[in-house]
Amino acid sequence: MSDPLVIASTVDGVTTLTMNHARRLNGWTAPMLEALMGALQRAGQDPATQAVVLTGSGAYYSAGVNLGGTLRVQHPRVLHGLIVAQNQALFDAFLDLEKPVVAAVNGPAIGAPVTSSTLCDAIVAADGATFLTPFSRLGIPPEGCSSVMFERLMGAEAARRMLGPEGWRPTADEAVAVGLADDVVPAEELLTRAQDLARERIAVGRTFRGGFTREELKAVNARESVALATAFLSPPFLAGQMRFLWSKKKRQPAAMFAALWATSPLWRLLL
Repeated sequence: MSDPLVIASTVDGVTTLTMNHARRLNGWTAPMLEALMGALQRAGQDPATQAVVLTGSGAYYSAGVNLGGTLRVQHPRVLHGLIVAQNQALFDAFLDLEKPVVAAVNGPAIGAPVTSSTLCDAIVAADGATFLTPFSRLGIPPEGCSSVMFERLMGAEAARRMLGPEGWRPTADEAVAVGLADDVVPAEELLTRAQDLARERIAVGRTFRGGFTREELKAVNARESVALATAFLSPPFLAGQMRFLWSKKKRQPAAMFAALWATSPLWRLLL
């Protein structure tokens, strides 16, 4: 049997969830997303779990969502609705968790793993961690509530640098300095610090960073998910994904994006 994609371990009321696909940099493929969302839901329902820590195995926290492995050619209206539903469900899995959750970012984090970490109660980063949200370069809008959360946490200038064309990738120290992360520690101390912080949070209960309420963030997530789905089906984005996947010799997903791009002048009238 293959190793589980997410390993759960509970000690003294704190359940540590470890994304366990280091060979693929803990990328959020469809199976990884299913495993992660299921693990979060089980932790939320587990009476032995009072707080949660989320981390990654190996060198990366997570290299982000594998678009080529999560989309399929379908009727455009169905595909648009599917992207909305999947994106909204992913971040709602973090927002709906009633127990404190701490992101222990052990290495580079890219895209949705960055934005979802800001939906946790706190972020503790290893000294080798970095944070990248390359949405502008990909031609898509912010997701994971980053359209409001980043500016609230970091201020307008730092948010613009991360979400705009510059694509700033702050180090762990820089992330703490601007307010994106809460603490930075040596890698060997990361889990201990994150678990201790999660344990401290049990008495406080679930909170959301930036002073947001759950209802506010869920409304933002819903709006962003619609905008993201529309951008995913835009011709420039489809062509860019086709070229990128072809350059990586991923012929089958490249062909899928090529088919969507070639027929987009017709089916976009149906959206």
